Amino acid sequence: MSAPTGEQFVLETSTASGDVQATITAVAAGIRTLSINGIDLVPPYGEDQSPPSGAGIVLVPWPNRIRDGRWSHDGVDHQLAITEPKYQNAIHGLLRYTEYTAISRERDSVTLSARIYPQLGYPFLLGTAVHYELVADGLRVTHFVENLGADPAPVAIGTHPFLKIGGVPTADLNLRLDAASHIEVDDRLLPTGEVPVDGTEWDFREGRRVGDVSLDDAFGELSGDDGRVEHTLTAPDGRSVSVWADDEFGYVQVYTTRSFPGEDGDVAIAIEPMTAPAEAFNSERGLRWLDPGEEWELSWGIRFEGFSAD
Repeated sequence: MSAPTGEQFVLETSTASGDVQATITAVAAGIRTLSINGIDLVPPYGEDQSPPSGAGIVLVPWPNRIRDGRWSHDGVDHQLAITEPKYQNAIHGLLRYTEYTAISRERDSVTLSARIYPQLGYPFLLGTAVHYELVADGLRVTHFVENLGADPAPVAIGTHPFLKIGGVPTADLNLRLDAASHIEVDDRLLPTGEVPVDGTEWDFREGRRVGDVSLDDAFGELSGDDGRVEHTLTAPDGRSVSVWADDEFGYVQVYTTRSFPGEDGDVAIAIEPMTAPAEAFNSERGLRWLDPGEEWELSWGIRFEGFSAD
C-alpha cells in the first residue's frame, strides 16, 4: 500500500556525534523523521499517516494565511481557494498535497522538485526545488524557486518543522527566540499590528519553559550573527536543538499543541521560518516579486548540540 505522503527518502550519515538519520517525504517535500543516535529531534509520525498539523512540510508560494483568499495587484483581483474553512482563509500555499519528484539522490541527501502551475487565484508558473542534506550538526535545507512564466510573480516561502529532544518532555524544554517584535492578530489569526516584545509576555530572548506557554504566533525583527538567525530549545541537561535560517527568513511562527499523535499529551512545538508573515500578498511585507527567468535560493536548517556518540 502506498503511503499518504508518497515515496519515503531515508537519509543517513555518520558524524562525530554519532549516526544521523532523516526521512523525507515526496508529498509536500516534508520531514517525517530526524534523529541522532536514535534520539528523535522531530516528533515522528507514522508512514501510514498524513503530516499532523502540517508537520515538516514546505509552504510555497506563501506561508501562513491570506484573508478570505483574496488579494489584488495592479488593479486585478485574485481569489484563491479557501483551504482553512474554520477561519475562511487560504493557508500555507499551493504544494501542501503535491507529490514532488526526486531529481538527485545520495546516501545523505535528496533534491525534490515540483512546479506550481497557473491556477485559481495564482496565475503564475514557478519551478521549485528543495535540497535536504545531513551535515555534521544536523540537517541543512536549501530552497530554489524560479519564475518560469512571462510575468513577475509574487513569492514567499515558509516551512513547518516540529522539534523535540527524545526522552525529555517537550514541556520541560526552554524556548529561546531571537525576535524583538510580536505580530498581533485578530480572531482569524490575521495581522493587526506589530509591537516590540520588550517588557511583554512575548519576549523569549532569554528563554521560557515550553509547558508554560500556548502559542500560534508570529515574530519579527529577528536578529542573529553573520546573516543567520537561530531559535533554540534546550533541555535541562544542556542538550539543544535549534532552527536556524539565513536572513531571507525575516519572520518566524511558533505553534504549540497537545494533540500531536504519539506524544501522549505532551506539548509539541513547531518553529517555522518564514520569509513573509500572514497576509503578505496584500501587505507585501516580506513578499518577493520574481521577474521572468529570475531565480531565488535560500537556506535554513535544524542543528543539534551536546549529543555524544558514547
